[in-house]
Amino acid sequence: MTEAKPSLKRTLIGKVVSDKRAKTVTVLIERSVKHPIYDKIVMRSSKYHAHDENGEYKLGDTIEITESRPLSKTKNWVATRLVQKAAQV
Repeated sequence: MTEAKPSLKRTLIGKVVSDKRAKTVTVLIERSVKHPIYDKIVMRSSKYHAHDENGEYKLGDTIEITESRPLSKTKNWVATRLVQKAAQV
């Protein structure tokens, strides 16, 4: 029997904020958290460098990234799929 095992790797969904580097995109991940003292919902964000082998993701695209082995000093994520294409201006 070949059952698909659930992946233990983390996946995140975020927006591409830079595609200037070769084979790399910078992805902004935003999340809402409750402030521990003031009980207000505040936005927290993190930027991750993700590997994009074919250069298919462009500025403004919403993509999914998956955790991987270290690919360089700052790159530990791989862009896996396109969630939503950027709107054309």
